[in-house]
Formats: sequence, structure tokens, C-alpha cells
Amino acid sequence: MPTGRSVTEVHQERIRRITPWLVAVGFFMEIMDGTILNTVVPVISEDLNVTALSLKAVVTAYMLTLAVFIPISGWMTDRFGTRGVFRTAVALFTLGSLLCGLALNVEMLVASRILQGIGGAMMNPVGRLVLVRTFPRKDLLRMMNFVVIPALVAPMVGPFLGGLIVEWLPWRAVFFINLPIGAVGWYLVGRYMPDHRDPDVPPMDRWGFLLFGAGVALLSYVLEVFGAHSWSPAPMLAMSIGSVVLLVAYAVHARRIPNPLIAVRLFDVRTFRIPVVGGFITRIGISGMPFLLPLLYQLGMGYSPLQAGLFTTPQALGSIGMKVLSTRLIARFGFRTVLRVNTVLLGANIMAFALIGPGAAIGAILLLSLLQGLFSSLQFTCLNTLVYADVSDDDASKASSIASTFQQMARGFGVAVASLVAALFLAGHTAEQDAALYAAGLHHAFLALGAFTILSSLSFSGLRRSDGVNMSGNTVEPEEGPGKKWWSSGRRA
Repeated sequence: MPTGRSVTEVHQERIRRITPWLVAVGFFMEIMDGTILNTVVPVISEDLNVTALSLKAVVTAYMLTLAVFIPISGWMTDRFGTRGVFRTAVALFTLGSLLCGLALNVEMLVASRILQGIGGAMMNPVGRLVLVRTFPRKDLLRMMNFVVIPALVAPMVGPFLGGLIVEWLPWRAVFFINLPIGAVGWYLVGRYMPDHRDPDVPPMDRWGFLLFGAGVALLSYVLEVFGAHSWSPAPMLAMSIGSVVLLVAYAVHARRIPNPLIAVRLFDVRTFRIPVVGGFITRIGISGMPFLLPLLYQLGMGYSPLQAGLFTTPQALGSIGMKVLSTRLIARFGFRTVLRVNTVLLGANIMAFALIGPGAAIGAILLLSLLQGLFSSLQFTCLNTLVYADVSDDDASKASSIASTFQQMARGFGVAVASLVAALFLAGHTAEQDAALYAAGLHHAFLALGAFTILSSLSFSGLRRSDGVNMSGNTVEPEEGPGKKWWSSGRRA
């Protein structure tokens, strides 16, 4: 032990050093699981005798379970502590992975993914909350970048590993790789993660949880059955109206009580509202890509799962590379400019995948994948950091829950919307009938998602140049007249 330092000080320094890695392990498990699953969907569909598009329920069930249960993660963390909640989350996610690998049919696989989702609902927001409460704001952008870099290895390893596994082993093995990671993570979290909690946490908003959870679940189910074209318009319209009524009822309820499940008042903060709402719209277009690309590569172009997985490797490399540049770009141009320009570039890149079809040059595929990683990484870094710019430490857990909820809802909706758009353009055609026609149908889906993403750039126009300078270190001139300070311009809209 260094001279003049107590055992407690040394232990606290070790915790601060190890905590980002523990958060990254959680992100790694969650992201790798999703990227592997997307790659092996065609293989699973063949083994279970269902269509590939019908397996979107396996993907959306997990994502939308996150959206339902993430809102209570903030309250649970304040009540039971970051260490206990994160450790329980890792255990549930690992158990769900085991059951997914043992699933005998689609229904059992979906149920196991829901259990995974309950665990995953705690990992992402609690991990971000630990960082917010452990490090000062000026270091938060650097810490967010740090914990995401190891997690970005998952998209690079996941598709390749998924393709490799199904080449040599049953598809069930893709879920079993989470077991050793989860066991080691569970032990290290109990030993090294700080235990932040709120001794004065109010009772949980049970009515809010029921109203919001039911509204989100019903809306998600509407998207699921609509994409499958299995219901007539009348019941789907009724369910859509019901979901909207439930969510509006929650909004009214949240305004009337002092401690709602989701603190709607935080949306009065401009630097919170715009990245949350704008990010939700942008992520819908982005989140459909991991589901559609394996279908294009394997069913539309005839590549093996292993080859399809290798095509996504440049995306992970681009994501990691952008983490080195993102801090400088944000400090130089500010959050507003970066988000507006990058969203357009991201949408254009999605549309460019419409040029990829049978006979396309492999170099073109790899280039678009690399650009997708660069633009997506910069977008998510901006969105995930800006939400905390003007949120107080007391509201950090609430902000983390809301941001994570909207993020996961967008991911689930993105897959559902992508599947719906693809089904509309495919018009019942299958890859077995005509692979080129199948690829053309997916091309129209890319064009639609890309155009939607470009339009979402308008949502960031409400930001000011000075927003987020306390996070990025960017120095700008005030926009609102002489003497106006940057810290007074970012609080309320």
C-alpha cells in the first residue's frame, strides 16, 4: 500500500478503476447476445419450421420487455442499491440465456427472451447511473466513451462468432456463451461495484407502472401483429387507440403526483427532451438494420451465416475508431451541429444499402458497413451524453430510466417497423422463389428507413450551440444577447 494512504482510499481508487469495466461487461453481454441472434435467425427459423420474418417476435420480445421494465430500474436502484440490482440483473440475464439455449419451440424461446429482458432492463440504466454518480460531469463523456469501447467489440465478435457456431455446432450454443461471462461478472460486481442508493426513496408508483407498462406492451403487440398481417384492421385500430389512451392516462397521472414512475417534468429541460425524443425517432431507422442485413446477405444474396457475420465486422471497427474522434468532434463543433449533420449522413448511408444486391462488390459492402459504424457510434455518443448535461444528481436515476426506456422502445419498434416495411415490399415473395426479387424488396425497406432517419435530423434543430458545453468542453459565443451565460440557456426550453 502506498505511504500515507489508507486501505479505504486504496480500495475506493480500485473501485473507480474497475467499475467502468464492470459496466462494460454488462453492455458486452447484452449487445453480443443481440448481434449473434440477428445473424442466426435464418438458421433458427429453418430448424423450428417457421419463416424468418416471423422470428421478429424473438427479437422484439426482448427489446420491448426492456421498455416495460426499465422504468422501475431507477426506483429499484435507489431503493436496493446499484450493486445488488446490477448483480441480480446479471444473474437473470444469464439464467434467461440458459433457457434460450434449451428452448424447444418459438413460444419457449420468446418466454426465455422475456426473462433475459427483465435482467437486461436493469443492466443498461443502472450501469449508466453508476458512472453518473461515480464520476464528475466533466469526465462523463470520457467515461461513456470508455465503457462503450469494450462493448463495441460485441458487434464485431457477435456476428462472426454466431456464424462460426452455426457452421460447427447447433444454434443453441450461441446462448450458452453468456454463461461463463455472466458467472464471472456476477462475482466481480459483488466485490467491486460501488453501492449507491437513496435512503429517502419514496414508495414505487404502482399505478404508473401499470399504466405505462400496459400502454407500451399493447402498442408493441399492435406492431407485432400488424407486421405479421394476421389481424383485420378493426381490432388493431382498437388496440392502437387503447395503447394511446393508457399512455395519455399515465402522462396525466404523472403530472398529478409528486414522485411518478417516469418524471415527466424532466422533459421541460431542453437538453434532456431533445436527445431523448429526437434519439427515439432516429433509433427507429437505425435499429431495423441489424435485423434486415442478415436477411439480405443470407437469403437475398446467398452468403453463409459466417460470411454474413464477417460483413458486419467493419461496422464494429468503425464504431471503435469513432470513439477516439468523437470527443474532439463534439468539442470542436458542439452537440447541435454534430447531431444535425451526422443524422443526415447516417440516413444516407442506410439508403445506400439499396445498392447492395446479388453480384455486388464485397468492397462496397465492407465500406458501407464501416461508415455505418462510424456514424452510429458518433450519434449514440452524443445522445447518451447530452441527456445528463443539465439534469441534477438527484434526478440522475430518473433520467437514466427514461433515456434507457425510450432507447429500448426505439430498438423494438425499429425491428417491428423494419419487418413491416420489408413485408409490404416483399408482397409474399420468398427467397426460395426468387432471391433477386427478395433482395429488391429489402432494398425498398432500406430506402424507407434511410429517408425516415434523414427527416429525424429536424428534431435536433431546437438545440442551441451552447447546449452541453459543460460535458464537451466546447466554448461558444452566447446566442441570446450580451451577458447571457451558457449554463442559463440549457436548462429549460
